[in-house]
Amino acid sequence: MILCDIGNSFYHYYREGRIWKEPSNAAPKTLKPDKGEEIYYISVKEPATKRLLELFPEAKNLGDLLYLDTEYRGLGIDRAVACKALQDGVIVDAGSAITVDILQNGMHLGGYILPGLQRYRNIYAEISPKLDKAIHYDVSTTMLPQNTADAISYGIITSIVCLLERTAKNKRIFFTGGDGPSLARYFSHSIVDNSLVFKGMLNILKER
Repeated sequence: MILCDIGNSFYHYYREGRIWKEPSNAAPKTLKPDKGEEIYYISVKEPATKRLLELFPEAKNLGDLLYLDTEYRGLGIDRAVACKALQDGVIVDAGSAITVDILQNGMHLGGYILPGLQRYRNIYAEISPKLDKAIHYDVSTTMLPQNTADAISYGIITSIVCLLERTAKNKRIFFTGGDGPSLARYFSHSIVDNSLVFKGMLNILKER
């Protein structure tokens, strides 16, 4: 069995614990199922889905089997499936946007969306070229900055960290996405896990 998470930039694949990816702006090249091997997918990119189905018309859309106990309307399929990986906790997917979802006893309580870290940086650069500084991911959130670069990093990181602390309270925080490890270092009760979507997909299959 192969699981496929079709994102805006990449096809992400899972097979027996192995995870790999390839660009989703072209037909899949590294997806090579064995004869009779099932393929299950979720997708947020319709053109990439069509390319996948042209090669593997038997692939099944796992989104059709998804049920998540939530009152949230418009929850993206990737966020919803990741939520199926947990019973309790906070999921932070830190990519081009930062999405935050809260689970309790298997119920999705809600969530919110922030700009990604690089989006924050771009905002500063648009204000003034003098504010076009790289983010220092090791900036202290307890000491006031004494230079512009640290001041920008402090403003970005601390605002996110404080909001996550308020959201999580005593819950464990599960980080995924490219910037997940950079944010996870600020939380002693955090876990970095880039396989949450695939764990959620496996749980959906177990339920059905």
